[in-house]
Amino acid sequence: MTEPLSINRTSLVDRLRELGGIGRTQEGALSRVALSDADRAGRDTVVAWMRDLRMTVEVDAIGNIFGTWGGTDGQGTKPIMVGSHLDTVIDAGIYDGSYGVLAGLAVVETLRDAGLRPGRPITVAAFTNEEGVRYTPDMMGSLVYAGGLALEEALATTGTDGTTLGDELKRIGYAGPLAPGTIQPHAFLELHVEQGPVLEHERLQIGAVEDLQGISWQRVTIQGQANHAGTTPMRLRRDAGYAAARITTFLHDLAEASSGTTVATVGTIRFEPGAINVIPARATLTVDLRDAAEARLQAAESELKEFLVKLNGEVGVTIETERLARFEPVTFDEGLASLISEVAAERGLRARRMTSGAGHDAQMMARIAPSAMIFVPSTGGISHNPQEHTSGEDLAAGANVLLSVVSRLASLGVPA
Repeated sequence: MTEPLSINRTSLVDRLRELGGIGRTQEGALSRVALSDADRAGRDTVVAWMRDLRMTVEVDAIGNIFGTWGGTDGQGTKPIMVGSHLDTVIDAGIYDGSYGVLAGLAVVETLRDAGLRPGRPITVAAFTNEEGVRYTPDMMGSLVYAGGLALEEALATTGTDGTTLGDELKRIGYAGPLAPGTIQPHAFLELHVEQGPVLEHERLQIGAVEDLQGISWQRVTIQGQANHAGTTPMRLRRDAGYAAARITTFLHDLAEASSGTTVATVGTIRFEPGAINVIPARATLTVDLRDAAEARLQAAESELKEFLVKLNGEVGVTIETERLARFEPVTFDEGLASLISEVAAERGLRARRMTSGAGHDAQMMARIAPSAMIFVPSTGGISHNPQEHTSGEDLAAGANVLLSVVSRLASLGVPA
């Protein structure tokens, strides 16, 4: 039996490290947030690598980058698209997003160096503003691409620093001429580090991601009354801080009661006036609810809403909510998920089907094309953190699975 092709592990790891050096602060932290000067430098580097591989590079109006290689000379052939994103959170690790893009380049490089030219083109995508650190919503580039957010609305988005997204795209030179959605993929694949502990805990090398949790983000604002911390009896307080604590514990208990299907997080909280001896007059907190089933996610949202009404009457505060983001759960293409499992087994890799707890560009692309994800282990389950790490062996294993899946899809594909 002929040994399957394998990517160049050293080249992949070297590129990850080089890209991971772009956007370092004076303190050494990696912060390559969307449309910053650091993001421009990272984009320029990846585009140069694409051109070195003789790929055709295109940029659309939301700043998504596409490098295409291979295929027939026929017009209208839909490509196999792979990719992820290049922007990071603040004080990030080097693998989140970048791995999926650079593994795509490794696939193209391996096939090209082997003298192969698949019948269907291969496109490597790097989507804009996946993390949503500077501009919201997150996964913006792929959401616009899939038609879930109007381009004009996205370009008018104001960032946390007061800048406008469209202006910043022009400033860094990535406001491209291509209309979002022009390149229609035959299938979309995203290779990613797990960002969780499951694969490592179960000593597995590959996750064939078959679905992705729905996400509900809300901002809750509680208006109480500031008063003296020492002279105001407990029964006469309108304590916004106490109400915030009640909400936090309610959400924890709600998630615990779901037997692990629902997860809930209060990720930020702010009290005003913020003095040790003043009862908070105002509390603002964010709620992140997730579940892989839409019915359960809706039920959790409904229970939270009922609790807020009840709490409002009990504590004597006024509570308002604002929806920040809402994405339904996604079920990925069964054929692609099965193919990932099959290919992993052929390569002698230990794999399992699994759910993604984090949002990814693939969930947006699933709206317009058959899509799936491949996970590799994250050491300690850590991500969005400088300690984020995946071994070179696991990085290569994931890229090789991607290589086999892409090769099969591209070779067997027929013009759309």
